[in-house]
Amino acid sequence: MQAVVKFGRHDGDVEVREIPEPELDDNQVLIEVRATGVCGSDIHMWRDHQSWPIKLPLVLGHEFSGVVARVGRQVQGFQPGERVTCETAAVVCGRCSYCLTGNYNLCPHRQGFGSVIDGSFTRFLAVRPQLLHRIPEGVSFEQAALTEPVCVAYNALVEKSVIKPGDLVVIQGAGSIGMIALLVAQLRGAIVAMLGTDTDTRRLEVARQLGARYTLNVQREDVLALVRSLGDGLGAQLVVDCTGVSQALQQSLQLVRPLGCITKIGWGPQPLGFSLDPLVAKAVTLQGSFSHTYLTWERVLALLASGQIDLGAVIGGIYPLGEWRQAFAAMEQGVNIKSVLAISDEVR
Repeated sequence: MQAVVKFGRHDGDVEVREIPEPELDDNQVLIEVRATGVCGSDIHMWRDHQSWPIKLPLVLGHEFSGVVARVGRQVQGFQPGERVTCETAAVVCGRCSYCLTGNYNLCPHRQGFGSVIDGSFTRFLAVRPQLLHRIPEGVSFEQAALTEPVCVAYNALVEKSVIKPGDLVVIQGAGSIGMIALLVAQLRGAIVAMLGTDTDTRRLEVARQLGARYTLNVQREDVLALVRSLGDGLGAQLVVDCTGVSQALQQSLQLVRPLGCITKIGWGPQPLGFSLDPLVAKAVTLQGSFSHTYLTWERVLALLASGQIDLGAVIGGIYPLGEWRQAFAAMEQGVNIKSVLAISDEVR
């Protein structure tokens, strides 16, 4: 079967290769992938800009939906033909304090699809059944494939952060996670300011259509002046860093109000190169947010099924597997907020 494979540690070392179909263990489920989302991390790995450990060669992709093709002999509860989507923690130890308390996303032995374990940019994937969630009726394969990034935003803004109706939430980065964070923040009643760059011109337009009260190009507009002009002028209750760029964290320390919170989702390899004294002076909470757990997925799927989160404006294009490069480039250039690869003609 064909797969999109990262094979080297140079910019562009990604290509379509033939790989064998996975063998199915007795305690696994074989998923036939129907749709798989392109993550910003996939683009980082295409450019070899990732800041996390990976194995090579590696099948990329970790956001996906599909149907159950076969079940192992020891698996109960799933049948061939069921529509499912899948979490990203391909391997966890099941024995550490994090696994035993339901925080398996933080297991020190965690191995994720598309980074250490071969991922979803291919036709078949063997997974453990604990990762599977049934897709509700009325939710398409392409929307279900984006359950994972919605869970990332939901974990960060709902489960990790406190947002009260009327709070000012500044979202740094108008990519897919930033745009989905906008949708989640609005569910909590926030007033949202979305920040982007010259590359994000179209994305900022979409953010306005989705309800962002303010959209600013940080390369051309004075964000701090805007924030100081709002409310009591003391800053945002919450700043969400979806960029991973060190300069964004420095900016967030300026934008957040005393006793406010900065929630960092984005990854980035750059050193800081600036003082964290404002963090102390303002008594600000700075926290990271990583991945998600089972109940997050169930809640997000319910939001997708009810229409309270609609990803229609987020999906910019659906591409066959062989056009992965066009899908990646469209996101990199700001044309698409989110690209989706259609592994089956039933999705297209």
